[in-house]
Amino acid sequence: MPLIDVSIAEGRSPEQLRELVSALHRAAEESVGALPENTTVIIRELPTTHWSKANQTIAERQQAASAQAAPPTREAPVKSPAE
Repeated sequence: MPLIDVSIAEGRSPEQLRELVSALHRAAEESVGALPENTTVIIRELPTTHWSKANQTIAERQQAASAQAAPPTREAPVKSPAE
């Protein structure tokens, strides 16, 4: 009886999670001949602040990536009173 236990960062839609469950069931059936009624899938969604790699949480990496991807803001040039 396969037990598939997956930890994933939160933020997926219910449809995405359902597709993941289906894909994991198919993988168990195709790879080891598991019967669907004997296969259990557990998905644990973790907050991005509770998961880290290389001493940086997913939330911190996402925040850094957003800051780098944001276009620099440009202010209008300041005109002197003589202009």
